[in-house]
Amino acid sequence: MLQLTDPFNRNITYLRVSVTDHCNYRCHYCRDEDHVTDTARSEILSYEEIARIVRLFAELGITKVRLTGGEPLLRNDILKLATMLGEIPGIDDIPLSTNAHLLSPIANQLQKAGINRVNISIDSLNQDRFKQITRGGDLDKIIQGIDSAIESGMNPIKLNMVVMRGVNDDEIEAMIDFAIERKIDIRFIETMPIGAAGIDAVDHHYSEAEIVKRIRAHLPDRLITVKSKQTAGPAKSYLINNTETSVGTISAVSNNFCSSCNRVRLTAKGQLILCLGQENSISLRDAIRSNMNDNDIKAMIINAITHKPEKHEFDTDIDNIDSAQMVEIGG
Repeated sequence: MLQLTDPFNRNITYLRVSVTDHCNYRCHYCRDEDHVTDTARSEILSYEEIARIVRLFAELGITKVRLTGGEPLLRNDILKLATMLGEIPGIDDIPLSTNAHLLSPIANQLQKAGINRVNISIDSLNQDRFKQITRGGDLDKIIQGIDSAIESGMNPIKLNMVVMRGVNDDEIEAMIDFAIERKIDIRFIETMPIGAAGIDAVDHHYSEAEIVKRIRAHLPDRLITVKSKQTAGPAKSYLINNTETSVGTISAVSNNFCSSCNRVRLTAKGQLILCLGQENSISLRDAIRSNMNDNDIKAMIINAITHKPEKHEFDTDIDNIDSAQMVEIGG
């Protein structure tokens, strides 16, 4: 089997697939307040098109496919896609990223369809604050979704909290305790300056060093460093001694993880994005709709990977994705 390797000798084994750029929440670090998603259905990859692209990536060494959005559970019959992807040889890990608003009624079905684990966004445990951050979200539904995922047997379940100075940074300790109580994992994420909403992200940036200092103060002498798997995401993780919980950080800005980057992104419109922080992309949707054969499309993917940059440049103006909304690129 071929193995996708970029110019910096990084093996690409992880594909993030956005199934929709619509979302039922409007988190201010993810999209501008006046942003409206008006993507036509014809612009979005069908499940059959997604499955074909994933199969080609699997033949090139991809083993992990994460379903994202927007909010992926807004896409009709997401169970069908999970089943289709689970039948592709070589794909052995199909996690889901969701805000969990719609998770509770179908968590058990998703688990049976092969979604063995889930990442859930939750930025506050305070009802009013949560509603403000998400511009109208329902915290009770999120907690119901988390509990349903636990009951379904999904494992691991990871909570993702975007830490924002002056907004929710005072909840780091409470979020750790919430995760420990439910025997699930927690990740704290730095804001990323992408799109116009990135201005807000810079204003509220709370660094990884500050987050880790708070974690260590809350859990003195209880952290055990975890070595990441090759297909793992960018989190730096620690087990919390005498619990079933791990805590970690994702720092795209202050301490980037580019040297171990093993992933690329497929947007709902079929754009293959090589780096979250830069504009290089190709349209795989146009390729498969132009009746290109599988070998030609795989050659196109292999060539694209040769243009994957060494690192993102969030702190410069060089090729940044400055016009995109995070919700549109699998954020």
